[in-house]
Amino acid sequence: MTEVLNQLFIGGAWVDAADGATMPVDDPATGEILCHVADAGPKDAKLAEEAAVQAQQDWARTAPRARSEILRRAYELILERTDELAHLMTSEMGKPLAEARGEVAYAAEFFRWFSEEAVRIDGGCGTLPDGRNRMLLSRRPVGPCLLITPWNFPLAMGTRKIGPAIAAGCTMVLKPAPQTPLSSLALAGVLKEAGLPDGVLNVVTTSRAGEVCEPLLRGGRIRKLSFTGSTGVGRLLLAQCADTVVRTSMELGGNAPFIVFDDADLDVAVDGAMVAKMRNMGEACTAANRFFVHRSVADEFGRRLAERMGALVVGPGTREGVDVGPLIDAAGRAKVAELVADAVERGARVLVGGRTPEGAGCFYPPTVLADVDPGSRLMDTEIFGPVAAILTFDDEDEVLRRANDTQWGLVGYVFTQGLDRGLRVSEGLEVGMVGLNTGLVSNPAAPFGGVKQSGLGREGGRVGIEEFLEYQYVAVPVR
Repeated sequence: MTEVLNQLFIGGAWVDAADGATMPVDDPATGEILCHVADAGPKDAKLAEEAAVQAQQDWARTAPRARSEILRRAYELILERTDELAHLMTSEMGKPLAEARGEVAYAAEFFRWFSEEAVRIDGGCGTLPDGRNRMLLSRRPVGPCLLITPWNFPLAMGTRKIGPAIAAGCTMVLKPAPQTPLSSLALAGVLKEAGLPDGVLNVVTTSRAGEVCEPLLRGGRIRKLSFTGSTGVGRLLLAQCADTVVRTSMELGGNAPFIVFDDADLDVAVDGAMVAKMRNMGEACTAANRFFVHRSVADEFGRRLAERMGALVVGPGTREGVDVGPLIDAAGRAKVAELVADAVERGARVLVGGRTPEGAGCFYPPTVLADVDPGSRLMDTEIFGPVAAILTFDDEDEVLRRANDTQWGLVGYVFTQGLDRGLRVSEGLEVGMVGLNTGLVSNPAAPFGGVKQSGLGREGGRVGIEEFLEYQYVAVPVR
């Protein structure tokens, strides 16, 4: 495993928290403490902010090609250390090593993508309609940013935010989730080695998120917030950004519908369900939660899905042959168990799984529920666990209405062999992304984000860097 870095990263230096506080990082597979890391307070946050503010002007003036080459070197360093970073991630988060290696590759790709976008920031020039002025348009970095990342994809969520900020010429303060700080600290080490100037990236690990983040958002010097997390926390942060009109982009909760029509290829649909449901043990905002299956194929789909889910091997992510690691912590597992119990009390049938195992670790078995009552709590709650809840439907209009009957709108999945129907239903879904006959939508080259209360703005793709840029218009009289 790679060297465990356990200090704050501020102004290019590794430092302890000002008050000497530390916090534990637990292994969810065993419940044991892996290590302790610095636990930042408000004073540390202000130091990190000051470092970012001081570095902003020089960094904004840095040539786009120089920013691009730093990201490219970081991309190559990440790939060189795939196994080390994967072991670190599995230790703190629990996902099987095969998935962790996949995330390392996915995370690195954001740096490669935005290394290419850094040199494509454009502007414009033209004559205004009245003929009296020329218009010069340029793009400028928005300024110092606060980036807040979740625990479920600890490396990729960092690169997805850091990559476009670096490419655009923004400095930043990164606050990773307290459950998984080690991947973010390792990423800071990679970027320092890749040549990122001091102060451009500052990492504050903390268990006191409110004390650390709120003063930064209300202080007026942070000009951009990029947050990935729950809708509830997102609403709170939006309120804190209002006083100083901080620009925001937010990737919030999801409650993805997974729709299987009567003409779907069930082999393809089940394959898609395994990806959409079981990626990251179901701990993903893109995870399929509500499985709407046409009544004529519901029994067969449920049988096949239960057979596939039941064959998965549950255990510590570091163990060879394991498919499903532990959930992030005891609270996360308890939530999943309570949601399943509620559904069963309302009449759902357990096709596989459904019982919390005894012993150490935060494990929960892959679970398939059939005949789920629409009033069950898991119908309007982000499950964040390996539970597939199957409901039946009879016609297209009905399933679209039920799929859209939620505050969230991140992603939806549609399985049908009819092209017209597939496009029609995709366009009818109130979501930011659709997987049509596929269970995987995430890609660094595609814009990631949702509508309604699933967020604001997009990450990745050609538009990802736009979140970190402002326009400046200069009027020049025509002489």
